[in-house]
Amino acid sequence: MTYSNQKEKLEKIISGELSLIENVKNYLNEIENKRSLNIFNFVFSEDALSQAEIVTKKISSDKHGKLAGMVIAIKDVLSIKDKPTTCSSNILINFNSIYTATAVQKLINEDAIIIGKTNCDEFAMGSSNENSAFGNVLNPIDKTRVPGGSSGGSAVAVAANLCDVSLGTDTGGSIRQPAAFCGIFGLKPTYGRVSRYGLTAFASSFDTIGPFSKNVEDAALVIKVISGKDENDSTSIEKIIPDFSSTLSKDKKLKIGLPKEYFADGLDEEIKTAILNVIDELKLEGYEIKEVFLPKTEYTIATYYILTTAEASSNLSRYDGAHYGNRAKEYR
Repeated sequence: MTYSNQKEKLEKIISGELSLIENVKNYLNEIENKRSLNIFNFVFSEDALSQAEIVTKKISSDKHGKLAGMVIAIKDVLSIKDKPTTCSSNILINFNSIYTATAVQKLINEDAIIIGKTNCDEFAMGSSNENSAFGNVLNPIDKTRVPGGSSGGSAVAVAANLCDVSLGTDTGGSIRQPAAFCGIFGLKPTYGRVSRYGLTAFASSFDTIGPFSKNVEDAALVIKVISGKDENDSTSIEKIIPDFSSTLSKDKKLKIGLPKEYFADGLDEEIKTAILNVIDELKLEGYEIKEVFLPKTEYTIATYYILTTAEASSNLSRYDGAHYGNRAKEYR
């Protein structure tokens, strides 16, 4: 049984065309069949099936949440109470979270089904998902190529049809880049839009949480749910959360800025050609493309690495093996 988005899925569950329990079972079977991609650090089979039964009853009684039946995978840097949070590192290999991250709890509150936690670069520091204690994640489109990172597992989980949506995190491209590499949608929200409470920090002033999806409708729905002020995160912003879904319209033609500096020396010709082809298609559909200038672009990467490494060294200093975590035996 196929469906194009969450709205259609829910309609089919209500009409009886789709069994949510069978839907979850199918996802679990596919996860097992595609283990070679090394996507999941942990799969919550029993919990997912149990939740599917609960949500099915809620749907039958018309007392369900906005995400009822949506099957979601979570990057293994976000806490779920009584579940492992390893950040794909041996340092935290035996750690179970004592609380649930705000963004994840909001999904659960709206009757989403959490199917497991996905592989990533260790402590979310990487861009290829090759730096994980759990091993490399493979790109389902071409196994000889990387899926991007650090949220590679979350991107591949969606691209390989192992869940409806997944959550990733983005510090310097860790949602945007894997989404592009895997041919799916990825949304990095504005900093502060989504609470970071329960997210293991890489660089605290950069880290954001956002969704991967197969369509923009589901991304809009999820970002609406997980956004908002959180008393547990002082950097979360207190703004009215717009109804992102209502703004999705092909009739609304946007003006798109194309930074001149992004076409500098070193850009691969194949990538450049692909981008220009997309621009031509957008023009044909009525979008206005305007060249813009970002003169400080050449300093951004250096600035990023100065700031993020300083913040990372502070955040990672707590994993010293003295209070918690693995410690090299020869130094005990």
